Amino acid sequence: MVRKYSVSLHGHRTSFSLEEEFFTALKEIAARRGRSLAALIAEVDDGRPDSYNLSSALRVYVLKTMTAEVS
Repeated sequence: MVRKYSVSLHGHRTSFSLEEEFFTALKEIAARRGRSLAALIAEVDDGRPDSYNLSSALRVYVLKTMTAEVS
């Protein structure tokens, strides 16, 4: 199920929608890296191409991270 989440990035509130599985994976990645979830989301947001919205960028980030860890 897709849920809407809110976070503050660079002092501004923004929201994104993710399936619970992607959100759980994102929290696990942040924990493994010793970072806050907000810091990790800000990093992804700062590096995302203009053609991706934040939700898409987070999904792609999770997918690439999980794929790299399996390899």
